[in-house]
Amino acid sequence: MLETTVILTPLHFLYLAGVIVILTVMITRRDTPAVCIGFLFLLGLTASGNLIGGIQTVFNAMLYAAKEFMEVIATIALVTALSKILSDLGSDRLLMHPMSRFMKTPSLTWWILGLTMLLFSLFLWPSPSVALVGAIMLPFAVRAGLKPLAAAMAMNLFGHGIALSYDVVIQGAPAISASAAGISTSQILTEGRPVFLAMSAATVTAAFLLNRKSLSAPPLPGTESSLQTAKTADTTREQANFGLSRPALILAAATPLAFLADIAAMLIFDLRGGDATSIVSGTAVLLMCIGAAMAFKKDCLEKITGYLTDGFLFAIRIFAPVIAIGAFFFLGGEGISSIMGNVPTEGIMNDWAVWLASHAPLNKYLTGVIQMAAGALTGLDGSGFSGLPLTGSLASTFGAATGASVPVLAALGQITAIFVGGGTIVPWGLIPVAAICDISPLELARKNFLPVVIGFVCAFGVACVLL
Repeated sequence: MLETTVILTPLHFLYLAGVIVILTVMITRRDTPAVCIGFLFLLGLTASGNLIGGIQTVFNAMLYAAKEFMEVIATIALVTALSKILSDLGSDRLLMHPMSRFMKTPSLTWWILGLTMLLFSLFLWPSPSVALVGAIMLPFAVRAGLKPLAAAMAMNLFGHGIALSYDVVIQGAPAISASAAGISTSQILTEGRPVFLAMSAATVTAAFLLNRKSLSAPPLPGTESSLQTAKTADTTREQANFGLSRPALILAAATPLAFLADIAAMLIFDLRGGDATSIVSGTAVLLMCIGAAMAFKKDCLEKITGYLTDGFLFAIRIFAPVIAIGAFFFLGGEGISSIMGNVPTEGIMNDWAVWLASHAPLNKYLTGVIQMAAGALTGLDGSGFSGLPLTGSLASTFGAATGASVPVLAALGQITAIFVGGGTIVPWGLIPVAAICDISPLELARKNFLPVVIGFVCAFGVACVLL
């Protein structure tokens, strides 16, 4: 049973004030890193009681955030390096040609991209799937007329939203929730299935309908037949001829085959999470090196250095502001002990969620609201999974107190924690998709917000029937 007693300190109130101010600044579409840095200093000053502690907290928090993001930074950098050489050689046009037969319209392309991301994410989890789908399918989608922002929405909502929250294949999220709630994983997946389905269907349908008129962008050259266009366009004749070279053909064939081999290896050797991401990233950089060696021969060493530099410059440019934002929100979860040392809390936002649960009058339906609020609060650290032990424990507590269905309550908490923190609402959790699509994570968060809220309302409505 979860202990629902927590003592709030000035640190908790200062942090809550920071969250409110930062979210307000985001709503006004202004940059937030400076605000985050200011509150980091104030929190460090409050916790340590001295100026030195405040200054050190600023650096320690940003260093912690950089370490947490490093895997994603490296993945994006290496996939970007591969994408650049594919573009330079013309291999991307060769890959796109057969895919253009299926991606006829931006609307159809949106669903194909999203469902592909869902399928990959169910078996591989979203992080490696973003790299795979982004490297292979995103260029096709954009050339078919789909806006990069719309493509990012599809990949994000289907992958980091639906696949990660339900997680019916790998069962990482439901296993954590079930363990904390004292029930079996299958109970959450079966009894909570209508809630997951309602959330999924409502969210992606709302996203499509709300944005159906703005999905398309002016089509890029090559939508009908990129190779023919490249051959006949005088201004691109030299690039087209190089694109039809043997290295371009080999790399165009090797890229999907290598990634399919990665998928097979993940399934055979049960590679998940960081292990799965590493095999995708390693494959990307090796393909880049092989392509450079074939195409540039004696100049390949310098070319490889250039592609790596371009990839990491792109990734760091995307992540620079996010590191400062993430540094603040990591204090809301377990990261606080690594950043500040010995402090009387295991996560400021976790404490607020527990406090909320212990000070609200209970009935079946209000417990559902509290579950969703607790999941959303703990998701603000950008993890999603960090709040699952809490929401699972709360589900057990509330179920015993009100007679409500524990699996349904656990499913509600899991949905909100993952959709908020796993990467559809908070900008610092959207970085992988936003970087691959070369768009602003803040803009993607704004686009996702209303469809996800509509999904929450529908999921809560279905849960009320089942509780």
